[in-house]
Amino acid sequence: MAPSATESAPLQADNTPQTQIGLSGKVIAITGANRGIGLGIAECCLSNGAAKVYSIDIGEAGDEFAAVSKRFPGQLFAVTANVTEESTITAAIDKIIDEAGALHGMVVNAGRTHHKAALDFTKEDIETLFNVNLFGAFYTARAAARAFIKLGIKGSVVFTASMASYRPNKRVPSTPYGASKAGVRNMTHTLAMEWAQYGIRVNSVSPGLVKTAMTYWVPQQPDWEQQLKYYGGFPRLAEVQELGGAYVYLLSDAASYTTSIDIPVNGVIGRRTVETTYWERTW
Repeated sequence: MAPSATESAPLQADNTPQTQIGLSGKVIAITGANRGIGLGIAECCLSNGAAKVYSIDIGEAGDEFAAVSKRFPGQLFAVTANVTEESTITAAIDKIIDEAGALHGMVVNAGRTHHKAALDFTKEDIETLFNVNLFGAFYTARAAARAFIKLGIKGSVVFTASMASYRPNKRVPSTPYGASKAGVRNMTHTLAMEWAQYGIRVNSVSPGLVKTAMTYWVPQQPDWEQQLKYYGGFPRLAEVQELGGAYVYLLSDAASYTTSIDIPVNGVIGRRTVETTYWERTW
């Protein structure tokens, strides 16, 4: 039984847990979804039954967005906002609710990356990364939570973190980027604790090497094949759509008791260097 536009239904009509993973009837917003990972998540949400998906992005939607929109007519939309300005995020969410009647899930995905030695970062470089990746993520999550509470919806917030939040990449270091994404994972746990009283779930996904416009140069390195042997795991970058399953699960009612976790989606690459898992730390 699908939830109405103004409520989320983590339990079925007979009060048993939902066992099917799907997004039937749900309205999902994704920051930074005009392209790249965000658009791949949007595509997966729509393929798994989402009623409507809204991209909240500062830029213009291009051909990639148009192609996905054509496959899902009347279901994929773009709203303009700047995640570093909380008032614009709030306005975008208000617009989505006015048009769609509800908001059930927010994917906090907008981000920037910049790879160079720590001694070479300028003050502007650092502030730009933190403003988008960390402060913008907090503003977006908080605006979504306020909307969920106002609507009485037990919504889901899913952050896009990164495997760089676990460990540095020796070949392409970025101290500010890794630190900002580590902050996102910490924020995930803290907000999950704070917002559990409202039935709001907060989780994150940590992608590894993903084929996007920001990583086009990775497989072009002359020693790329040797790097893959060093890292281990699948000898390729992920397609953006391969991340979507983790987000769909966390947004779905099947995850009604799942909160405060991070799901690495990295093809094993780099995972062997993460010395302790959640269970090893807590049991």
